[in-house]
Amino acid sequence: MVDVADKLAYFQAITGLEDPDLCTEILQAHNWDLELAISSFTFNHTDNHNNHPFSSTSTATDTTTTPVDPSNTTTNRSGSSAIAPAAPPPPPGLAWKIITLPISVISGSLGIISGAVGFGLWAAGGILSYSLGFIGLGSNSSRGGDSSAQLVTVSPASREAMEFAAQFERDYGRSGSSSRPNFVGEGFMDALTRSRNSFKLLFVYLHSPDHPDTPSFCEGTLCSEVFSAFVNENFVAWGGSIRGSEGFKMSNSLKASRFPFCAVVMPATNQRIALLQQVEGPKSPEEMLVILQRVLEESAPVLVAARLEAEERTTNMRLREEQDAAYRAALEADQAREQQLREEQERLEREAAEAERKRKEEEEAQERAAREAAEKEAALVRMRQEKAISLGAEPEKGPNVTQVLVRFPTGERKERRFHSTAAIQSLYDYVDSLGCLDVENYSLVSNFPRVVYGTDKLSLSLKEAGLHPQASLFVELN
Repeated sequence: MVDVADKLAYFQAITGLEDPDLCTEILQAHNWDLELAISSFTFNHTDNHNNHPFSSTSTATDTTTTPVDPSNTTTNRSGSSAIAPAAPPPPPGLAWKIITLPISVISGSLGIISGAVGFGLWAAGGILSYSLGFIGLGSNSSRGGDSSAQLVTVSPASREAMEFAAQFERDYGRSGSSSRPNFVGEGFMDALTRSRNSFKLLFVYLHSPDHPDTPSFCEGTLCSEVFSAFVNENFVAWGGSIRGSEGFKMSNSLKASRFPFCAVVMPATNQRIALLQQVEGPKSPEEMLVILQRVLEESAPVLVAARLEAEERTTNMRLREEQDAAYRAALEADQAREQQLREEQERLEREAAEAERKRKEEEEAQERAAREAAEKEAALVRMRQEKAISLGAEPEKGPNVTQVLVRFPTGERKERRFHSTAAIQSLYDYVDSLGCLDVENYSLVSNFPRVVYGTDKLSLSLKEAGLHPQASLFVELN
C-alpha cells in the first residue's frame, strides 16, 4: 500500500505542483484519496487545458527524454532535432492557495458523497438484479442462472484502463493472434507499482483516436509480432486514451505534444516518476525496437541494482528471521522444560482428582440406575395389577363369550375367555397383565387372513373385529 510520502510524491509528479505544503493540504482535504484529489485538481483546471496542443498534422519528432516532475533532471538522448517541451508553469501563489483550497475541500466532499450515493444505488441495483435473476425474472434468466450479479468495486482508473485494453483489442486485435502489448487493467499508479515490484520499466502508450497516424501505428507497430513480444517480455505495458480522465492527465504530465505518443518511465529514487524516454510521432517497429533496446540497456544497471538490493534485503530479513527464530526456539525450549515440569505435576493432580470424580460419578450412576430400575419395575407391577383388575373376572362359556388364544414369541401360549362386546384394547390389557414381554411396543396379529389389530382397531369389539366366537392371535414385536 502506498504510504503518505509516496502519495505526496506521486501527486506532485502528476499535477506538477512544487509546493509540498499545498499538495499536503489538498490531499488531506480529500482524505488522502490520491485518485480523488487528482480528479478534483484536474476538474478545477479543465479550462486551462481546453486548447491542449494535440496536432493531427505534426510530423514525427526524434525521441526526447523529459522528467515528469520539474525537479528531475532533463536529459536529451536524441540528435539535434529534439523538441524541448514547454516550460512548466510557475508555482501557485498564496492567493491561489487560499482561493482553491475551499473549492478543493468542497469538491472532494461532494465527490465522496456522490461516490457513496452512487455505490449505494449500484449495490442496490446489483442485489435487485440478482434477486430477479434468482426467481427467473432477470435479463439473465435465459442463461439458466449460470451468471449472477457480483458486487465488485473497481476504481475509476482501473475501469478506464480495462476499457481501453478491451477497445484496443476490438479495434486492432487480429483474429486468432496475440500479437499486441498486454496492457494491464490497472491505473497508472498501480501499473507503476507493478513495474517497480517486478523490476521492469513501464511502457506508456497514449492513444489519440482522432489522429490520422493512430490506426497505422497501432496495426503496424504496436501489434507487430516482434515488437509486442519484446514489450511484453521486458516491460510492463500501460495504455490510456486521451479522451479518458487518466489518459488526459498523463498527457499533461508527460507534456505530450504529438501523436502517436509513447514513453518509458520508472519510479525514481527520490519517490518521483522519472521519464526515461518519450517517442512522439509514428515510428516503424524497427525504430521502436532500437529505441527501447537502448533505453533497456541504459537502465539495466539500475534495474539489476534494484533487484540485487531487494534480494539482499530479502536475504537479510530472512537471516534475521532465522536468527530470531533460533533465539525464540532456545528460549521456548527452556520455558517448555519448566512448563513441562509444572504440567506434569498438574497432570498428576488432575488425574487424581479426575479419578476421584469418576469414582463418585460411577457410584451415583449405579445408585441412580438401581433406583430407576426399581421404580420402573414397581410401575410395571402396578400397571399389570391395574390392567388385571380392569379385565374383571373371566366369564363362563356361552354364546356371547369369545375364546382367545395368544401365542408369544417364546412359544408360550395363553388362553382366556372374553365377552364378545369387549374391545380389542382388552386383549392388549390382558397381554400386559401377564408380564410375559419385556417390551412395550408390539402388535396382535391373526394369521389367516393376516390382520394386524393396531391402534386403529383398539375401539372395535371382538365381534365387530371378526374374532367371535374364537380367535388365535400371536404377538408380533415392532
